[in-house]
Amino acid sequence: MSGRIRVGTAPDSWGVWFPNDTGQVPWERFLAEVQAAGYHWIELGPFGYLPTDPNQLADALAAHDLHLSAGTVFTGFHKGDDQWKRAWDQALDVAGLVSKLGAEHLVVIPDLWRSDSTAQVLESRVLDDEQWKKLAAGHDKLGQALWEEFGIRQQFHSHADSHIGTYAEVERFLVETNPEFTNLCLDTGHFAYYLGDNVKLMNAYPERIGYLHLKQVHPDILAETLKNDLPFVEAVANGVMTEPGGVGVPEFAPIIEKALEINPEMFAIVEQDMYGCSVDFPYPIAKRTRDHIASCTHAARFV
Repeated sequence: MSGRIRVGTAPDSWGVWFPNDTGQVPWERFLAEVQAAGYHWIELGPFGYLPTDPNQLADALAAHDLHLSAGTVFTGFHKGDDQWKRAWDQALDVAGLVSKLGAEHLVVIPDLWRSDSTAQVLESRVLDDEQWKKLAAGHDKLGQALWEEFGIRQQFHSHADSHIGTYAEVERFLVETNPEFTNLCLDTGHFAYYLGDNVKLMNAYPERIGYLHLKQVHPDILAETLKNDLPFVEAVANGVMTEPGGVGVPEFAPIIEKALEINPEMFAIVEQDMYGCSVDFPYPIAKRTRDHIASCTHAARFV
């Protein structure tokens, strides 16, 4: 099989969840360690963590032989029409920046029904039919606007403690959205969090898989999380998102093989949720993870 999947990493894999947090690794150190670990692609992370001036950011990336694959925004279209301005204001910042540096994608994460910082329950766990319609329409509108304004593709990211997490929920989202403007950032760990079969979804909807986040969950910690209905933020602190190459699921090799069939140049970004970790903790994991992925893909098919 030909093709070389584009593997990268993200600030999330260094424990970065917020633009400013004194406990997080400084952005200069993040870039240096990404380069030292052997990666050439990164995501922007929280807007404001890396420099937001395009020239400064371009210089910083070039100094470390790095390129941007995507930015990230957060949406809550199921809540009503007033959510459009919030989403588009973020897009103007994030897509406006990353498009100037050659990024092709915008990862879009839905609001959570339970806070990822306080664990407070914010709303119902499930959407009604009217909320589903608003959600789908909002993402199609956003995806069209992103493409027409910035030449960037929207990649929707299902997420633990969000309304779109299970196989059935992700499938309904795909059925109710327009593939021209709305496709998936398939996060292998978040999909496995609710026991979803990543390869099954990729086989069923290959044309809807536009981007990958590579992540594994620890099955024993996940079992305790689901049994005790633990908030995602607590599950992360317990280590539910585990270092790839050990006991975690899903296995990367069949997912990467399928991704190469779908699109030989697909991005596969390592994103191991580690918020709250020591600043010295991520780098060795990042290096070992890259080595593990190389062993799954063969060096000639990995850039």
